[in-house]
Amino acid sequence: YWNGHFDGQGAILTFARAVTNYNAAGKSATFLDPIEGYFKDTFVKDINGGIVRQMAIELFGHCSGASRNRLAITPTQAVINHCAESDLCQPIRVKRFPVEKSEKEPATLEWVKAFQTAAKPHLGTYALFMFLTGCRPSEALAIDRDKDLDLKAGTVIIRETKVSTERKAHLPAMLVAALANLPPVPGRPLFVYRKYIDMYWSWQHAAERASISVLTPHCCRHGFATELLRRGVDVVTVAWLGGWASPAQVLKTYGHAI
Repeated sequence: YWNGHFDGQGAILTFARAVTNYNAAGKSATFLDPIEGYFKDTFVKDINGGIVRQMAIELFGHCSGASRNRLAITPTQAVINHCAESDLCQPIRVKRFPVEKSEKEPATLEWVKAFQTAAKPHLGTYALFMFLTGCRPSEALAIDRDKDLDLKAGTVIIRETKVSTERKAHLPAMLVAALANLPPVPGRPLFVYRKYIDMYWSWQHAAERASISVLTPHCCRHGFATELLRRGVDVVTVAWLGGWASPAQVLKTYGHAI
């Protein structure tokens, strides 16, 4: 406190304290636990882009460049820059790791139905939900049955953490039926699992038991966009329905579908 009084709060701001400020503002704490454990009481003023990249390598060296960016660089930069907005420290810029661009196989309705036959009800409905709403995997896991879901109206509120907004998605009849038959689990979100890592192996094994391609949950979102484009829905509408930041992003990512 004495040092902060003379030199400013930026002189004594630790990363742990910065995370506390970030959480208090209602920001998403996804992926922050290992990063906070790594930096602990390191002063934010001593953290630069090179140190953040080294952290990403040490914690997620087994992951791809895209995963290191998403799991390490993006959340770290978000925490520090949030504090910078309150003049508690200087903003930080971090060079991203190279990302290999590859065309990902989109899920189809046939794939989802086959997956459902081999998966537990909550996991199978989770796949169907993403395919029919375009919801991101983490956003689907965060849905609260009581607060976000309205089966009578056939709608659901999706809180889009990636673009810091929310949207109302309309549920097709088959999805309403699947959700209505899904038994609630007290104290748990709609699809039971809280984090992607919690359901990773169950997802893998379900796809293997169904004897289908082992696609990622995000491929269901890919399938949503791909299927709409192939059915002639315009790019602007697809972007609006799926919560993409812009039609240009949809066209760049899924233009091959048409």
